[in-house]
Amino acid sequence: PMSEEGRKILEDGGFTAYSGLTARVPPDHTRIRKIAQSCFGPRRFKSIEPKIEVIVREHLDALEEAGKDGPVDFWQVVAYPVPAHVLFTLMGIPAEDVPKVKQFGASRGKMTWSDLSDEEMIPVAHDMVAYWNYIHDLLDKRRAEPGDDFPSDLLRLQREGAEISDHEIAGVLYSTLFAGHETTSTFMGNYVLAMMDNRAAWDAIREDSSRIPNSVDEMLRFMPSVVGWRRKARTAAVVGGVELPAGAEILMLTGSANRDEEQFPDGETLDIARENARTHLSFGYGIHFCLGFQLAKMEAAVLLRQLSERFPNLRLAPGFTPEYHRNITFRVPKSVIVELG
Repeated sequence: PMSEEGRKILEDGGFTAYSGLTARVPPDHTRIRKIAQSCFGPRRFKSIEPKIEVIVREHLDALEEAGKDGPVDFWQVVAYPVPAHVLFTLMGIPAEDVPKVKQFGASRGKMTWSDLSDEEMIPVAHDMVAYWNYIHDLLDKRRAEPGDDFPSDLLRLQREGAEISDHEIAGVLYSTLFAGHETTSTFMGNYVLAMMDNRAAWDAIREDSSRIPNSVDEMLRFMPSVVGWRRKARTAAVVGGVELPAGAEILMLTGSANRDEEQFPDGETLDIARENARTHLSFGYGIHFCLGFQLAKMEAAVLLRQLSERFPNLRLAPGFTPEYHRNITFRVPKSVIVELG
C-alpha cells in the first residue's frame, strides 16, 4: 500500500489516474477499447516501420561505438531506449522528453508492482504527479495543435462524437506510455539473453532471417516480459480442481502456462521452429489481449534482424550473470553485458 505521505503527495498533486484498459470491465472497457483500437492499428504501425528501422540502426551504431574497446551493456544502449523512441514517435512525444517519460514509467512500475519502503515511495509519488500532469499538458497541446499521432487521433474522434471523456483519454495514455515501451524493452533484453544461451537458435536466424518472425513468438513464449498478472475472483469458481472463493486474490502465472507441457511439448526448451509458438499467453487472452502486440513484434523482428546481420558473433561477456529487478509481474534484467565479437 502507498504510505500516508505518498498518498498525500498524490492527492495534493491532483493525481486521479485510473487504468486505461487493463483494469476496466465491460461495458466501459468495450467502449474505450473500440475507440483506442481504431487509432492504434496496423495502418499506423506500418506507417512508422521505416522510422523503426532508422531508430534501431542509430542505436546499433551507438552500441558499436560503445563496444569498440570491450564489453558493453546492450540493455542500457539499445533495449532500454529503442522502444521508447518508437512509441513516443507514435505518440507524438518530443525526443528530448524520452528520458523523463522513461523515468515516469520506471516509477509507475515501482509503485504498482514492487515492495517499496515508505521513504522510497515519496520520490515515486512525486514522479506520478509529474507523469499525470505531463499527460494532461500533452492533451492540451494536441487539442490546440493536432498532429499525426495517437493523442490527436483520440481527440479527433472525441470531437466527432465518440463517447470518451478527457479523463478516459488521459487514462489510456497513462497506460500506453508505460506498457507500450517498458515491456518491449524488457523483451528485447530477455531475448538477447536467451539467444546467447542458445547459440544454435542464434546461428539459425543469422543464416536465415525468414526464421525471425516465428522465433519472436517462441521467445515471447520462452522468456516473456510479463510472467504473472493479478486478478480478483468476482464469483466462486473451481479452476484446475482448486476452489476459489468469491473475492479471492489471484496471481495468474502466465510464464508458467507458457511452458505447459500439454500445450508445448518439451516446453522448457527454446525451439524457434515450434509450430504453435504463437499460442503463448504473453500478450494476454480475450478482451484484454494486448492492444499493441503487432507493434511489439514488429520492433523485435527489426531489431533481431539488424542485430544478427551486424553482430553475428555477439556473445555475453565472460563471467556475466544476469540479475533481475524484484517484483511480482515483470522479468526485467538489470543489465545485458555483451561482447560484439
